[in-house]
Amino acid sequence: MGWIFHLLDHGLFMMEKIMVKDGWLLFVENFIPPEEQTMLMQLFLRELNWTGGQITLFGKCYDIPRLQAYYADEACHYGYSGKMLNRNDWTPELLAIRERLNNLLDAQLNACLLNLYRNGRDSNGWHADNEKELGDQPLIASISLGVTRRFDLKHNITGERKSIPLHSGSLLVMGGAMQHYWKHQIPKELKVQEPRINLTFRSVLSS
Repeated sequence: MGWIFHLLDHGLFMMEKIMVKDGWLLFVENFIPPEEQTMLMQLFLRELNWTGGQITLFGKCYDIPRLQAYYADEACHYGYSGKMLNRNDWTPELLAIRERLNNLLDAQLNACLLNLYRNGRDSNGWHADNEKELGDQPLIASISLGVTRRFDLKHNITGERKSIPLHSGSLLVMGGAMQHYWKHQIPKELKVQEPRINLTFRSVLSS
């Protein structure tokens, strides 16, 4: 691993690049500055088009244990586990964050799936973001707002595990072959009472 110093329009920050087997991770502690975190959290809770719904796993339907919202360019249709997401037009705040990420990562991120974990009973089970709409080596840029939640990783072959506490304002990027060799989850944490919003930016192949 190593530290990289980077300058964006809102200041200098440190990025930690973590090399793992069959992929890499990039971590930034305060990608969203502290003075913006509360404002964005309240704005997104109030104004984004949050929905629930069901997914299909192994032929059975299950309620999604969190709320979701999908914002993307017009031609970026995306879904998973039998559920096609309803696309919303970008808000100015989401567009501004996307521009920061594209500049930082030299990427062309064109979609954002947001998850609202209302408390520690909401979760996201073991999965990989490996849908065909994301291409061969998906780049997933994940930003956290609100209460800290634990992020777990597990290698499909070796069983190696890693856990990272994701604090408000942090950015975690998964790249390389991560989505083919690793799964990740946000487990239930029943003692957690406060909400968390997770913004996962990605590049979706246009249809």
